[in-house]
Amino acid sequence: MYDRYQSPLSERYASKEMQYIFSPDKKFRTWRRLWIALAEAEHELGLPVTEEQIEELKAHKDDINYEVARQREKEVRHDVMSHVYAYGVQCPKAKGIIHLGATSCYVGDNTDIILMTEALRLVKKKLVNVIGELAKFADQYKAQPTLAFTHFQPAQPTTVGKRATLWLQDLTMDLQDVEYVLSTMKLLGSKGTTGTQASFLELFDGDHEKVKQVDQKIAEKMGFSGCYAVSGQTYSRKVDSRVLNVLAGIAQSAHKFSTDIRLLQHLKEVEEPFEKSQIGSSAMAYKRNPMRSERMASLADYVMADAMNPMLVASTQWFERTLDDSANKRLSIPEGFLAVDGILDLYLNVVDGLVVYPKVIEKRLMSELPFMATENIMMDAVKAGGDRQELHERIRTLSMEAGRNVKEFGRENNLLELIAADPAFNMSLEDLKKAMEPSRYVGRSKEQVEEFLAEVVDPILEENKDLLGVKAEINV
Repeated sequence: MYDRYQSPLSERYASKEMQYIFSPDKKFRTWRRLWIALAEAEHELGLPVTEEQIEELKAHKDDINYEVARQREKEVRHDVMSHVYAYGVQCPKAKGIIHLGATSCYVGDNTDIILMTEALRLVKKKLVNVIGELAKFADQYKAQPTLAFTHFQPAQPTTVGKRATLWLQDLTMDLQDVEYVLSTMKLLGSKGTTGTQASFLELFDGDHEKVKQVDQKIAEKMGFSGCYAVSGQTYSRKVDSRVLNVLAGIAQSAHKFSTDIRLLQHLKEVEEPFEKSQIGSSAMAYKRNPMRSERMASLADYVMADAMNPMLVASTQWFERTLDDSANKRLSIPEGFLAVDGILDLYLNVVDGLVVYPKVIEKRLMSELPFMATENIMMDAVKAGGDRQELHERIRTLSMEAGRNVKEFGRENNLLELIAADPAFNMSLEDLKKAMEPSRYVGRSKEQVEEFLAEVVDPILEENKDLLGVKAEINV
């Protein structure tokens, strides 16, 4: 196993559940399900396909004779026909009706749609669980004041929970996109070599209505509402692009979250989980690197770049089809899903174990709060009879002096002392310190968290409560 390339997505990042969806076994079992659905539809619409033949197909739908298929493919160089042959070896009575009227894209493209749909459902499940865990975090810290940043420069305070709602809102938008794309997924059906259904029109002696019914029956048997109304030989490759764009959207949200956590860990305010025996650095034994968040960002970069692949494929398909999509699809779609699966497992793991340090948060906030409070201090001084314009200039000058003390001399922020010593304000240091209550400066942060959770997040969790309860396991 060590003498050939192995995908890190399988070895290190993606869950077994997602890996199985894109496994050869899942693909070939789905091919057989599709051949059974086709045979059933043809039987029900009057073609000479018997129930005995269908039962024979069903009896061998899962015990795939892979070695027979492999040997046959060496001879004919065609994967679909090799599996038609292998299925026929197991089902001698049904051999002659397997794949009747269909093209390779009947099993290939329909299977791709089925697998992407199952994978999107798994993505949705994990996304809902991340939203659920992050909602708990937001609620727990909804009233914990913290210094906010714009341009990564100190800005008006917010709360730890309010910041978490920004991450949450991105994820709820991603969930909307996943649900929309899921609601639009349809099968190719059995459209023939150029999408005209000519072979089926021949089979059904020119009966257009029965030809239309073949598609609908296949869709229903495979759990779909219907088939795309028109196609070339393949379903439109814009479907792949639409799906990968949804995955890229999740990657964007995860990257933003992971970057924020990495910055907060640098500030020692919030840390991702760090296991007892985990090593942060081979050289610096004291280090606690945010490796999970860094891995999220790394995988997210890959997924966002991967979304370009189906764009290029969709834009360069010639007429009814070309085969320059095939090799690309085999890579870009499964690996996009496996990477997002790994991202969501990491996201869930990180949120479930986030460590918050309120004392560090408070210390940093209090070091900057005098600057934030100057507007309130100025208003209080005006109420006591001061001149607003004069006081504004005095506060500006004193703020510059206090800032210089901090930056140039490494001193503590002494703005309050400078204001107390200025007779223009007529305020004691004790009066000024009373204004330094952080909760006075966070606006409606706490209320916004409560309203967002109640109005947006809770309905999502209630609607998807059957999906909750996932615990993420990460391999490394």
